This record gives sequence, structure tokens and C-alpha cells, in this order.
Amino acid sequence: MKLLTQIGIIFGICWISTCIEQVLPFTLPASIIGMLLLLVLLLARVIKTEHIQEKSDYLLGNLPFFFIPASVSIINYVDVLRENLLALVVVCTVSLIATFAATVGAVRLTCRLLERGKRR
Repeated sequence: MKLLTQIGIIFGICWISTCIEQVLPFTLPASIIGMLLLLVLLLARVIKTEHIQEKSDYLLGNLPFFFIPASVSIINYVDVLRENLLALVVVCTVSLIATFAATVGAVRLTCRLLERGKRR
């Protein structure tokens, strides 16, 4: 019964976020709405982490399987990729460097905040 409750909570949030997406006057993916909704529910302590922990761990453990269909469908767009290869490489490289820089900044900030907390 616990497993069904966890699945129900996760899929319920997904369904609600899909309904919200259809009503919004602007484009925002249901997955983002669902994550924000889950965050709000967790912060408000409406849902506790124990309520979704086991099923969330299972989904995270099998996350690579969710990318297989998208990866295989790239085969349909080989000609588009060839035409835009240089732009794709540039965008990927710039975004990789930006992600690394943001991560370094976040880690440094976190370390500084932790050091300040230890001194107090």
C-alpha cells in the first residue's frame, strides 16, 4: 500500500502540473511546474520526504532508461545535425564552460558560507 501511495503522489503531482500547464497563458513545461509544485509541497511540509523517498530513489536509479527513446530518435535528424554541426559544437562548448563556471562559483560560495557558520 505504501508503494501505491508514493506512486499516487508522484503521478498526482504530474497530472496537476499538466492541468496547470494547459491553463497558463504562457509556455512553461509541465515537468518544471511539477518540480516547483513538489518543492512547494515539501517546503510547506504538506508532503514529507518519507512519503516519496522509495519511489523517487527507484526512478532516479532507472533514469538512464528514460533517455533511450530520445537518443534513438536522433537518428531521424542526422541530416539536420550535419548541417548545423559547427553551431551545435559551439553551443555545447559554451554551455559546458558556463556550467562549469557556475558550479565552481556555487561550490566556492557554499564553502564560504559553511566556514562562516563554523566560526559562529
